[in-house]
Amino acid sequence: MNDTAPNPYHDLPSVDRVLADPRVAALAVERGHAPVASIAREVLETYRASIAVSPIDSPAVIEAVLARAEALRPSLRRVVNATGVIIHTNLGRAPLSLAALDAVERVSAGYSNLEFDLDAGERGTRFAHLDRVLCLLSGAEAGIAVNNNASALLLALAALCRDREVIISRGQLVEIGGGFRIPDVLRQSGATLVEVGTTNRTYVRDYAEAITERTAAILRVHSSNFRVVGFTEQAPLTALASLARERGLLLLDDLGSGALLDTRAYGLAHEPMVQESVRAGADIVLFSGDKLLGGPQAGIAVGRTEAIEAMRRHPLARAVRIDKASIAALSATLDHYAKGEAEREVPVWRMIALTADTIEGRARGWADACSGHASVEACESTVGGGSLPGESLPSFACAVDAPSGAEAFAAALRAASPPIVARIHEGRVWLDPRTVDAIEDAHVKATLVRLLAEATEANRGR
Repeated sequence: MNDTAPNPYHDLPSVDRVLADPRVAALAVERGHAPVASIAREVLETYRASIAVSPIDSPAVIEAVLARAEALRPSLRRVVNATGVIIHTNLGRAPLSLAALDAVERVSAGYSNLEFDLDAGERGTRFAHLDRVLCLLSGAEAGIAVNNNASALLLALAALCRDREVIISRGQLVEIGGGFRIPDVLRQSGATLVEVGTTNRTYVRDYAEAITERTAAILRVHSSNFRVVGFTEQAPLTALASLARERGLLLLDDLGSGALLDTRAYGLAHEPMVQESVRAGADIVLFSGDKLLGGPQAGIAVGRTEAIEAMRRHPLARAVRIDKASIAALSATLDHYAKGEAEREVPVWRMIALTADTIEGRARGWADACSGHASVEACESTVGGGSLPGESLPSFACAVDAPSGAEAFAAALRAASPPIVARIHEGRVWLDPRTVDAIEDAHVKATLVRLLAEATEANRGR
């Protein structure tokens, strides 16, 4: 008779056995053999320490390794935007053109003349790479780009208005995403805020009456992420420019979204254009690079040479300066406008220009693949990203009736690789093709088919 107790460690899998599991092996190929093997050893050691009180479950060991190894995956990932919001702040705002991506790769793969003058053979400035094209497109005398529009405004105020007063309408004391507030920027710059007018009505005379010997500038902030309608009045920019010139002040115009094309041509309300502000007489015009411009994150200021030079020389300019990859992407994006090809090459404008018929055809293809679980529904796409508030474009969506329920199905879409982000409307999952690149259609269709099949099968098993 054999009284020997079974060895509790016998069922503990080896590291090699764990790494041989197809899912772990695939992860090791993707993320590296050494770090995945290290995680496997850590998990096995944890199980070994508790083996006296808990039996070994090999599948649980594998799941524990996979769960812990998830931390190795980059948290920042490419996603498919099927929400219909073109400039989606939470999804990275504007996607870059192929030319912009190529420019980033070319300057990032090796060295570049970022701050080197090739003609003179000596130190140069990174500001020179964008100045010419910014002037060409805007009609301004000079330009500068920093890391975002909040930085551009902060730099302009610090360089030009510190320890002096800046006049602004009460109706323009806005807050944008992330709790960013114009009054806070003014305070951080060292300028003193002077509010005039009321929330809904501000006249030129309100600005004129507020000017003192301490006044440095008038600041206009475009309400790019909200609308005030009804009994309203705002002073025209041309009138503010005349007042500023007469009284020896600067006029700063913060446009926010920064359109270089006329949005009215696409059935949208007019969004103030950079060129218009320059022509109207603004000394500094500020706008974003990754909104309607359709480029990388950047804050751009164009205007009079002396004002731009003061910004370039200010110590804060180094703290908010733009990097070489963003300069390359922004330069390539601006080049599309200079060549007259922005509508075709810049993804934001390509999406805005898409016809409803084209979108309906693509939505129909997705719905047809869903075997009766989806239909094509008319909907509205929005520009988003703090641009054209309240404006929308007619579109169509593939509306999915998921056996698993809308919330669960939307979560399953987000778990795909790459993730697909949709929206839930009236208990169904809606996917708008306007914001999905056509080359991603096959992935969307295949994912819908797979997830619906899985949801249907799970329902049968209940």
